[in-house]
Amino acid sequence: MSGKPRLLMIGRTRYRLPLNDSLRAKFDVLAERFDLRVLASGVKGAPSRDDVFELGGPWRPRRLDGAVYFLTLPARTRRELRSKTPDAVLVQGAHETWLVLLGRSLSGVRPRVILDVHGDWRSSTRLYGSPARRLLNPLADRVAVSALRRADAVRTISDYTTGLVRSYGVEPAAVFPAFMDLDPFLGPAAPLPSRPRALFVGVLEHYKGIDELADAWRLVAERLPDATLHIVGRGTRSAVVERLVTELPDRTEWTEALPTEGVARALDEATVLVLPSRSEGMGRVLVEAFCRGRAAVASRVGGIVDLVHDGENGLLVPPQDPEALADALVRVLSDPGLAERFGAGAKASAEEWVASPDEYAARLEALVAGLR
Repeated sequence: MSGKPRLLMIGRTRYRLPLNDSLRAKFDVLAERFDLRVLASGVKGAPSRDDVFELGGPWRPRRLDGAVYFLTLPARTRRELRSKTPDAVLVQGAHETWLVLLGRSLSGVRPRVILDVHGDWRSSTRLYGSPARRLLNPLADRVAVSALRRADAVRTISDYTTGLVRSYGVEPAAVFPAFMDLDPFLGPAAPLPSRPRALFVGVLEHYKGIDELADAWRLVAERLPDATLHIVGRGTRSAVVERLVTELPDRTEWTEALPTEGVARALDEATVLVLPSRSEGMGRVLVEAFCRGRAAVASRVGGIVDLVHDGENGLLVPPQDPEALADALVRVLSDPGLAERFGAGAKASAEEWVASPDEYAARLEALVAGLR
């Protein structure tokens, strides 16, 4: 019997087994400190389990994948708790935590449950997917707040998420950045491209401000005839991007998906990252851009303000304001010196968000130890 604390990690993150080298480094370090298990989502055609991972899905039809994940989570949690009896469970997401707490009540096992808050849980029904999801707002909000107050501990990752949790009368037990697989983005920054180029990377959903980005780019295209926008992503707002590409085929590029290394190359080919979100938690792509020495033009919302310091490593604009977004993009794209200065500031500011696997594991170990 191992003397290490038994930790179960639960989240909807989709993993492909075997893990890539960077993720393997993270979980190898965690496995040195914990008797570790992970419940998460899988990828079609890849193994669904090994000694650590138990992956569910993807379920068909694909549009029901999320619903099936949530509906089956209490039973999956109950089974895992009864078979492995962990000391603690780390759950990413407030709604997921409520379902895990339900699974715990059905299991007869009482591990400590830690809610991992990476962003604003209220966005999932307000700004994701179809408008019909907004009908779930009252129920989803009650479930999330119930989980927040019933969890044995709450961990946040930034000033924004800490403030959000405190607004509901809950004090986080720990605040520290998440481990991110940043190896492909580390190293010296590439020179800025000779022609102005903006890059968006993210899901094409309402909360990402895709409509505002399209409207803003039409304005930028009139003022900067040699500028290009590269959009990377797919989602329910794909039609907005399709229309933009049809209208401005020489000024707009669209790639539905890129591997991690491809995103790093796309950042090297860009002058600036644009992130016009209506809501945002951590904004991982901002950290990736900063690691590559690329500034950001982004909305002044959520966790973005923890990373983007206006006038130092980018520009902040009001959300849902295409004209302000266009003005900021024109300012950076038309001034290589400014873009270079902001890029240097971005590179310097990336350091505080880069956590090694050892640092992350040590902080998590301390959090779990404090609950025993």
